[in-house]
Amino acid sequence: MEVSLTAVEENAVSVSLPTWRANVGYEEGQDWVVSRMQTGYPRFFIHKSIAQLATAVAEKYGLPGEEAMLFPSHAVAARCVAFLHDQAPELGPNHVRIVDLVPDHEKAAGEGVRKVSPKISAVLFPRETFKIAKTFWQHSGDGVSSRRAEYCHKAFEDGLLVEKTKAEVMQRMCKGPRRYQKQASVDLGARRPSLSGHADSNSAANGTTEGQDPTQFVEERFGRNLDLSFAANAKLAVRRRIAGSLTADVELTEALEMDQDTKRTRGVAGFSEDDVYLYSTGMSAIFNTHRSMLVAQGPLKSISYGFPYIDTLKILQKFGPGCLFYGHGSSEDLDDLEWRLESGERYLALFCEFPGNPLLKTPDLRRIRALADKYDFGVVVDETIGNFLNVSVLPYADVIVSSLTKVFSGASNVMGGSAILNPKSPYYELLKQTWATEYEDNLWPEDAIFLERNSRDFVSRIERINVNAEAICEILRAHPAVKQVNYPKYGSAREFYDNCRTPNGGYGGLLSATFHKPADAIIFHDNLDTAKGPSLGTNFTLSSPYAILAHYTELDWLVHSEY
Repeated sequence: MEVSLTAVEENAVSVSLPTWRANVGYEEGQDWVVSRMQTGYPRFFIHKSIAQLATAVAEKYGLPGEEAMLFPSHAVAARCVAFLHDQAPELGPNHVRIVDLVPDHEKAAGEGVRKVSPKISAVLFPRETFKIAKTFWQHSGDGVSSRRAEYCHKAFEDGLLVEKTKAEVMQRMCKGPRRYQKQASVDLGARRPSLSGHADSNSAANGTTEGQDPTQFVEERFGRNLDLSFAANAKLAVRRRIAGSLTADVELTEALEMDQDTKRTRGVAGFSEDDVYLYSTGMSAIFNTHRSMLVAQGPLKSISYGFPYIDTLKILQKFGPGCLFYGHGSSEDLDDLEWRLESGERYLALFCEFPGNPLLKTPDLRRIRALADKYDFGVVVDETIGNFLNVSVLPYADVIVSSLTKVFSGASNVMGGSAILNPKSPYYELLKQTWATEYEDNLWPEDAIFLERNSRDFVSRIERINVNAEAICEILRAHPAVKQVNYPKYGSAREFYDNCRTPNGGYGGLLSATFHKPADAIIFHDNLDTAKGPSLGTNFTLSSPYAILAHYTELDWLVHSEY
């Protein structure tokens, strides 16, 4: 067998693409690869649980030739509709519409249903515009998660999710005080979480069971017997971990009991968990940060500095007035930016990664901050690759974004993201007010529980990952077939990384290498004894031919960009 594509975990974030040929086949949509895939990276591959619910919704509410794309709220669905009309102006007002599915208050009156709010907003559109809708799904990161889809599909089948207008009518028909209304609970079966919200009687209050396999515990105790009190506490614990720059592994109860006055503050006085916002994906954090800043400050172009993750660049280019792209992330690029600023050009914000992916080049945040303060633009730093245990970048940023899907979770079985505001930023009050009206908590409760459980050993994992990555770098740097190894520890930009490195911080777990001969790269990849697939930051070594997966249709552009 050349390719093995069955995921071990049904909500896996990645998928096995073990050969170079399999990666090319995936990018070209070859049937021998795609037909075997049970899952894939969620923003590029619509999970089968999501596709099944979308098909069911389209069959019930759509017209012939229509498909559905599923989102967690009406506001997100409305943004997808606006994008469809913008990209396909020929669509009439009735060609794209939203169907909001909410709990039927008569059939699903249980307290658990009201708290979990199993709602779905479906955008119905002509099948020929699917590619446009999928583009919004991919770039925004705001689609529903596979766990939400699985949960809601069962509720939809059982008649518990109905169109909003019908639900409102039924709610008005309910008579009598709430305390006299029937309290219903619904059993979704052994492979579905309970809508009643009651935990298994054997589950411990702090979310742990002594002597039980952690994977089995998460799947069976949390995944299939959802206690909503765990979900609320899980979100709080995750926010506190992000805010507190942990120095040791912390269980759920310890995270909830953390002394807010004694925890570290990422180098900025006044920073707290109240400045941390959770999102359903890292891309959603970036997309909504950009969107909210446009709302707050008006339609100005942004700056993409350094070679970015592809969807970040696409967001800045496609949503709003566009962006100025500095792909090299060099001092010469900052010279050019400074010249433009001095000539009167104005910008919304500069977006950069610290360090970048996949070249691992580090931006000069000190100079960027000085330019931002002098010429009045925001600074948004993506710290996913560096992570807050290794680097402290908040003093230089107005907003920090991160993908919690990656090393924060590590288990490659859940998506999540975060955005944090700097209370010392000149834009803080304006952004705080904007977030108060624009922010939606669309992180599905089950996903939050998985994030919390996976991140408990974050500190010890980072320590080991730092050591292992450096050791791999040394081996590759010494090999004659390797042309270059990219890692923050090496190169002229190291001083910029060290300026922000924490006292005990390392250089992270991501590295990339180029070879003198393309054939050697293929041989190396195919014989490398690691898991292979898209994504990064797992608690096991994961390898992929990045340029093939991220830029297959743009390889000529990469070459001419001196990638």
